[in-house]
Amino acid sequence: MMVLAVGLALANSAILLGLMYVYSRIAVRTKAAFSFGLLLFAGLLLLHNLLTVFAYVAMAPLFGEDALPYLSGIGALELGGLLVLLKLTI
Repeated sequence: MMVLAVGLALANSAILLGLMYVYSRIAVRTKAAFSFGLLLFAGLLLLHNLLTVFAYVAMAPLFGEDALPYLSGIGALELGGLLVLLKLTI
């Protein structure tokens, strides 16, 4: 289950990198504050996911087996939200 949670966080990171690429192209072209805000939001969320991957890998023995489905569930819900955001953006 920990591997699934790490995989979901990595998938979220990949989607966020794609969103950051799209948002940066829009921001450079339009100079709109909203696009820069989206870029900042995606960047902070990317840092959150990378820290999550590090924490899950470094502290895997400290997580109880009962917590693992919740960690995977959180990652899956975030993945669903990011996929919707990606679909609406592209």
